[in-house]
Amino acid sequence: MRNSKVQKLAMAAMVAAIYFVLCYFGNIFQLTFGPVQVRLGEALTVLPFLFPATAPGLALGCLLTNILSPYGPIDMVVGTLATAIAALLTARMPRWYLAALPPIVMNALLLPPMWAWAATGAVNGAFWAAYGWNLWTFVVGEAAACYVLGTVLLKAMSRVKYFRPMIPAAHLN
Repeated sequence: MRNSKVQKLAMAAMVAAIYFVLCYFGNIFQLTFGPVQVRLGEALTVLPFLFPATAPGLALGCLLTNILSPYGPIDMVVGTLATAIAALLTARMPRWYLAALPPIVMNALLLPPMWAWAATGAVNGAFWAAYGWNLWTFVVGEAAACYVLGTVLLKAMSRVKYFRPMIPAAHLN
């Protein structure tokens, strides 16, 4: 009964809501869309490693968060796509210490060019300078959210007795 479709849907919905609330809260402190983007909700992007059913919830939470983005509809599409791909890849990671890698890589690949284009409007020297800066800040922000907060979350969730039956045996420990 613990792996029912309703339970998986509820888990995805809760993750979407928590992602949005954490990012909204972080926006108060200029973390969600700030110069160094440390989205607190991105810590949840490691959850598909333990619970693959959370992947759609992460994408929905990111979409809802990106409605607030100063970059408009392009961030709603590209940012949500980065999170969705990262969530699917995270679910396929073989070890817990690799679970935070897909969100970092996908955000580093897809978001810096978008932000650099928004800042410069052309591919020129300023674009590449902005791209380099955005790449650096995205990697630092994602690493803080995913490897620091996300790893703590992964380890804590795997120790909660209620969740242990839902976690694939290979991912326990």
